[in-house]
Amino acid sequence: MKGMLLEGIFLPLTTPFHADGRLFVSKLAANVARYSRTPAAGFLVLSECGEADGLTGEETLTVLRTVGESAASEKVLIASVGRESVFATLQLAAAAAECGYDAVAVRPALLTAEPSMEVEAMTYLRAVADGAALPLVLLDHPARTLPAGAIEELAGHPNVIGMVDAVGAAGQVGRSRSLTAAIHRQVTVTTVFAAATRRMLQPTSSGSLGGVAVLEAQPALKTRTRRVGFQILTGSTATMLEAWQAGATGSVPRLAACAPQACCEVWQAFRDGDLPLAEEKQERVRRAASAVEGAAGVGALKYGCDFNAYYGGRPRLPLLAPTAAHMAQVEHLLAGMRV
Repeated sequence: MKGMLLEGIFLPLTTPFHADGRLFVSKLAANVARYSRTPAAGFLVLSECGEADGLTGEETLTVLRTVGESAASEKVLIASVGRESVFATLQLAAAAAECGYDAVAVRPALLTAEPSMEVEAMTYLRAVADGAALPLVLLDHPARTLPAGAIEELAGHPNVIGMVDAVGAAGQVGRSRSLTAAIHRQVTVTTVFAAATRRMLQPTSSGSLGGVAVLEAQPALKTRTRRVGFQILTGSTATMLEAWQAGATGSVPRLAACAPQACCEVWQAFRDGDLPLAEEKQERVRRAASAVEGAAGVGALKYGCDFNAYYGGRPRLPLLAPTAAHMAQVEHLLAGMRV
């Protein structure tokens, strides 16, 4: 199945650790099971929020497998698999495919003024798009920005389905939409036009024959197709509403890791056409985001998870937990959106 619908709120998962720094697999599974009961469209796994750069190779595979086994089948799973080489990136993309993921995401290599570096960055992205076992989502980053020409070229690749715009300003989203206006594809969806994930489409057992399970030849649910353009998600909580108005199809707000329901409420009000309500809810999450995003780092985000009864815990060193004063600020701003 090529293509995937990217629409709505996607939660950037954090990675729980024991007090001694070991991966806390059972807490990760519990978090994902609880997140699966929210209206979120899906999860972004192994992002910066998940401290992916601090995981060993074995831990990375464990996280992929645990999330794949714990998430509800209707949740779209995107794995951030970018590594320093094309070979390592494609190996991790193949592992994500084996775990039932729907798409993979990569960010470009650090672009500099040196022309050779731009050539290497584009070579990397083209090669990953060519070889990835799953549809590819481009991850923009303030320090690793995708030039307009790169977006325009890569959007035309048959295996590149969208991007996450780190800033998500309306003007920037509008420019990206303009550059990719000619791109249209068909994606598989359910009968109510929601995303049909790979796990939903797995054949199901229809009985047994001589003690051996017999699988249906057809997918487990009825589907149809939906026409979509180049899909743009935004990575900023503060600007997500204006980005949607400019044509973005959803967001990956960091705040959603600790307050998923509050972020989903902004999206639902926007989809319902209730702009005043959407603006009111957007302002509420914007204030909360100021305490758990940006310079506050992953430690503050994880503390927000703890406050809302998800398991956050401490980040791995050298990342630090928030100070007592910062914890009090997080508690104050999240107090009205406990779920």
